[in-house]
Amino acid sequence: MSKKPITQSEINNIVWKACDTFRGVIDPSQYKDYILTMLFVKYVSDVWKDKKNFYAEKYNGDEIRVQRALRNERFQLPDTCTFDYLFENRNAANVGELINTALESMEDANRSKLERVFRNIDFNSEANLGQTKDRNRRLKNLLVDFSALDLQPSHLEDNDVIGDAYEYLIEKFASDAGKKAGEFYTPAQVSKLLAKLLNPQPGDRIIDPACGSGSLLIKLAKQVGSKNFSLYGQEINGSTWALARMNMFLHEIDDATIEWGDTLNNPKLLEEDSLLKGNIVGANPPFSLDKWGADDAMADQFNRFHRGIPPKSKGDYAFVSHMIESTYHDTGRVGVILPHGVLFRGSSEGKIRQQLIEENLLEAVIGLPANLFYGTGIPATILIFNRAKGENKDILFIDASEGYESGTNQNRLRDKDIDKIVNTYRAFQEATPLTTEEGEVIEEKYAYRATIQEVEENEYNLNIPRYVDTFEEEEEVDIPATQSNITELKKELAEVEGQMNDYLKELGF
Repeated sequence: MSKKPITQSEINNIVWKACDTFRGVIDPSQYKDYILTMLFVKYVSDVWKDKKNFYAEKYNGDEIRVQRALRNERFQLPDTCTFDYLFENRNAANVGELINTALESMEDANRSKLERVFRNIDFNSEANLGQTKDRNRRLKNLLVDFSALDLQPSHLEDNDVIGDAYEYLIEKFASDAGKKAGEFYTPAQVSKLLAKLLNPQPGDRIIDPACGSGSLLIKLAKQVGSKNFSLYGQEINGSTWALARMNMFLHEIDDATIEWGDTLNNPKLLEEDSLLKGNIVGANPPFSLDKWGADDAMADQFNRFHRGIPPKSKGDYAFVSHMIESTYHDTGRVGVILPHGVLFRGSSEGKIRQQLIEENLLEAVIGLPANLFYGTGIPATILIFNRAKGENKDILFIDASEGYESGTNQNRLRDKDIDKIVNTYRAFQEATPLTTEEGEVIEEKYAYRATIQEVEENEYNLNIPRYVDTFEEEEEVDIPATQSNITELKKELAEVEGQMNDYLKELGF
């Protein structure tokens, strides 16, 4: 009798239960690294076991031929790196050291794919996991919990299950981690929206200079609809960078280039002595980053800030500048998620904004609902820049702030909200540019096609209510009817007061 395939929800439930080992011991923003790393180890171990079984059957147990075939697999797994080996040693006094050693050996055996990925995770950390006795108990529990999973591909419901489980966990950790969550995760529906708006095509180079755990890059890759793309990302936080590398591996995007470092001060995505250029650059950078490196920006060797230096305390336009300079000059497109302040703040930001508009790079301004993001309730905006606008100088404004599903902690974009935004944007791109100085209402209280002349008249202020009229007229008051109601209420009040006085007299008052 064949074994029933394990489903997405079964994996999710087992792994989420494994988190109980760490709850109350360390912060969710930290214990996510232990859980996700162990999920990774379990999966690659089970894939390796699956391959071994397949080749053993294929070659009738001929060990030499089995080993030869395994050497050609996409990764290698020494015996002391497998989950089964760690599980057998779950009662060892040095179980934390054994796990660390297994991770180091896994890196050594797969340098091109996993080099340095586990250097920020320590399963023998007293500071994080407690003193020896407590630490060993927690690690044993973790191994026991994961032993309930059988992640061999032949036993999975479909090929995307493990990658989706990883994404599910990252989102759950983001929900628990509060303010720190924004450092490593963009909500799935927001990533989906940005991927659909940018709509990468086969053959495209796709870049995310603030890639977090890689969820947006993966959404952009899936949008292509084939394996014909190149992915590049950079992430400043070491443990988050490691999650992104593992995330790519679990989604079988082995050739993604994910660099570790500070994009604004030390960009690592380079070609020879220049910034790497891409067709699509998408990101959700940290909002209004303080101390982003303004003091050194004037001498930037890549001349990214030639339109002006953003304020020291707000790095939003520093990321925009970097992203635009990372695109091909004739076809590149940028999609970036930012706070609303970038639309109207003055000083150096106003000058940069004006130049971007005058260069006819800005294509769309999309206002999102409040409370979509982990760690902040403020509403955000998506800016789309397009180097291929040609003669079309119009700019699309969308106020999508009312299209969402309310949640207890976070609001959420629904598929119908995403589709409406994307369809409006695509219709805008396909429509004939305006020949008048006055813009055009695309949909009342939702979308407006603005001309460059209107934007100039507004002194390059992009605040959405200047273009999309969301004013709701108050219902006209019927004065005679209201006066009649007041008269009637007074009459009823007088009757009640009269009855009350009668009752009081009866009671002797």
